Amino acid sequence: MALFGFCCRVELIFGPGALARLGEAARTLGMTRVLLVSDPGMVAAGHYQRGADILERAGVTVLPFHDFGCNPDTEMVERGAAFAAGLNIDGIIGLGGGSSLDCAKGINFVLTNGAPMRQFHGWGKATRPMLPMIAAPTTAGTGSEAQSYALISDAETHVKMACGDPKAAFRMAILDPELLVSQPDGVRAAAGYDAVSHAIETWVTTKRSPLSSALSREAWRLLDGSFERVFARPDDVEACGNLQLGAFLAGLAIENSMLGAAHACANPLTATYGTTHGVAIAALLPHVVRWNEPVVGGAYRELSPDLPARLETLAAAAGLPVRLAPLAVPREDFPSLAEAAASQWTGRFNPRPFDAAGALEVYECAY
Repeated sequence: MALFGFCCRVELIFGPGALARLGEAARTLGMTRVLLVSDPGMVAAGHYQRGADILERAGVTVLPFHDFGCNPDTEMVERGAAFAAGLNIDGIIGLGGGSSLDCAKGINFVLTNGAPMRQFHGWGKATRPMLPMIAAPTTAGTGSEAQSYALISDAETHVKMACGDPKAAFRMAILDPELLVSQPDGVRAAAGYDAVSHAIETWVTTKRSPLSSALSREAWRLLDGSFERVFARPDDVEACGNLQLGAFLAGLAIENSMLGAAHACANPLTATYGTTHGVAIAALLPHVVRWNEPVVGGAYRELSPDLPARLETLAAAAGLPVRLAPLAVPREDFPSLAEAAASQWTGRFNPRPFDAAGALEVYECAY
């Protein structure tokens, strides 16, 4: 019997219409003046204003920050912290997709600890208390709402930095599946497939435990059973809820189990070519599973008799590629991409030992 730990730092509120509880949640945490971090797409969709109205009706003053993109970087985060510095806020709320949630965490790091974002790369670098935070995700994907890590790109190198600390965890997460109904198909596909990959990778990592495995299995059950449904019927609130809850559970599994080679190989594609993360994952995940099968094939078969084929079917339902060639990734770049993949922190938890040679094999198989 192996020694393991388990931690869940976030309180969950889930169900249709749950966003209406946002003001109550903020007051429960003692928030009276909040920075509401929400990307421009959320403003255009009306989600930001709805959240702001709920907060203000509860007597909470809202200060908005929207000046960041789909992959928040160090400059965006530091700009947000500078904006918030003189506002005397006592809480931060991330409302939107993974970019809004990660940007909220990043701002909290810099604002409360008074250091550039790069200094928080790694684990446990926050030496001062951080402000309480609430997550209200509008996509089912990253699982950031369940994790104490923020993924922030270095504005100069474009490398994604995992910046984690127990104090960076959201205190509460509000999951309202009604917010997912209006998602564009491209966002739904990339985010949803990312959640699928989290369930698959956490299921077999070297850091997995009985409790993280229970989360991974249930996340896979929810995602596998509803992923195709949301593309056939985008207004299916039950299917949206299953995806949202599955993404949360998979995110909580990451917190306790970490990830593997698919994420290690995907991150250099985003850093080098700007490839959307979920799209890169779709092109790689079935091939990583096949590459890992000699070591953990039995575990994969517990999820599906032919897991790579099932993953390709899910990608096809979402209109996602399952190979690198359609993404115009130059084959001659594979050696440098493999070196970058081997340096990614997620690769060290892959069940099959992973290095540059292994990454090169994965890229070649995925081509």
